[in-house]
Amino acid sequence: MQANPYLSDSNKLTDAQMRDFIVNGHLTIKTDLPRSFHETIYRKTQEYTEKEGNLGNNILPRVPELQAVFEDPAVRGAFTSILGENYVMHSHRHPHQNRPHSDGQGFHKDSYWGYQKVRHHCPRWAMAFYYPQDSPLEIGPSAVLPGTQYYSTRITENNDSELALSGEAGTLTIIHFDLWHRAMANQTDKTRYMMKFQFIRMDAPQAPEWNVTDPQWTSEDINPATPAHQGTWRHIWNWMAGESNGDAAQPTHGNLTDHITALGGDDAAARSRAADELGTLDESAAEVVPHLIEALRDDYEPVRLNAAYALGAIGEPSVPQLIEVLGDDNGPARRMAAYALAAVGAPAVPALSEALQHTEDAVRIEATYALAQIGDAAEPAIPALMERTKDECAEVRRYLAEAFGSLGATAAPAVPHLTDMVADDDDKQARFEAALALAQIGPAANDAVPVLAKALWDEDRYVRDNTIHALKRIDTPEAESALFDYLLMARWCPITNRQSTH
Repeated sequence: MQANPYLSDSNKLTDAQMRDFIVNGHLTIKTDLPRSFHETIYRKTQEYTEKEGNLGNNILPRVPELQAVFEDPAVRGAFTSILGENYVMHSHRHPHQNRPHSDGQGFHKDSYWGYQKVRHHCPRWAMAFYYPQDSPLEIGPSAVLPGTQYYSTRITENNDSELALSGEAGTLTIIHFDLWHRAMANQTDKTRYMMKFQFIRMDAPQAPEWNVTDPQWTSEDINPATPAHQGTWRHIWNWMAGESNGDAAQPTHGNLTDHITALGGDDAAARSRAADELGTLDESAAEVVPHLIEALRDDYEPVRLNAAYALGAIGEPSVPQLIEVLGDDNGPARRMAAYALAAVGAPAVPALSEALQHTEDAVRIEATYALAQIGDAAEPAIPALMERTKDECAEVRRYLAEAFGSLGATAAPAVPHLTDMVADDDDKQARFEAALALAQIGPAANDAVPVLAKALWDEDRYVRDNTIHALKRIDTPEAESALFDYLLMARWCPITNRQSTH
């Protein structure tokens, strides 16, 4: 998407809406387009689908009216608030059909189109679910489990807290990419369509991009029945406000002994609350680091999550033990240690840089992932990251590219390494992560243009897509020429079909 200088602050989200999105992972927007407009989208989608099958990634050129939905000021304002002014639309999109009298789906998180990525707690990706028809409960709208974007596992076995994203034609819901969701059963005779589009943040946040009035995190309007993850929520809020990782909470007072006792108890909810409250004590809770480290191995994921962000808030005193956990046999504990180290921020960078040399793939994977999440404060790690761009582990190379991308123009010294990855890496995901990183670096990646021009013909569609974004963001005459040459060859006539071939 293009930055829109005419976007009004009134189109952007409020503090309350941002808090709601951070806590619950979804936000519903109503476009100003007339009902007849959405009816046209429904009619064309149904007509083309019957003739051609599911339109998949080609839904936008086949039904170009959809672009107006995503250019609607309310929609653009919401996405700008969440993903920043320079967010882009990903090339993967899909018109989901819920056929008459279907049984619905089970809850799931979306995959990355068959590829593997660590889930992001900070909203670097988001999805739009758009309905071109009225979607009451009986037609089987999508449903979500609010707040579950931070969980890798289902913490309930049934559909407790399920929320149907129902609404009239034109309703659009933005969800955190990792929110658990499903299609509900369609009890009608009509096909329900939901257009799923994905969007990517291109720049690290430097300041709030919503209509901020109070820059401090507060939970005053959060439903008290919501499981508490104050440390996680506060970290996400601060990150989106442009505060560096490692910014501590305002310290409060608490009884460490009581918290330690609760943390070792049998009540999972009490353990989770204790871990969360320890995160409000800042470095004054440094003596409980061993207890929180052990909580990273808890069987109940909310405890692990809260312990990770409590350790992040404690900061530098927690780094040595967190680095040790990166080599743990317990996979979920390793992942939570990486989240915690990312939350620590700058004080963790030297130890993470050293961990890039570890002999175990798992340690290097988690270390590179953590550096990628730290962003600007990880600049001192650039030399260590560049040393690993030929790492034998493809997953390490993927997160190295992501780390360079999160640094933006600061990572310009890595452009030759990323260019080599785009040209020669035998892992498709490493190539498209490298191309995306070059897009995020922007004009400072100008030297990559000749290789990017060749990458427009890569066998992987997502390498090609990220290459287009990179050339567009580099924005030199050479980059523009490469894009036009590709367009002249690759353009596809959206009105050509079996009945009309010329």
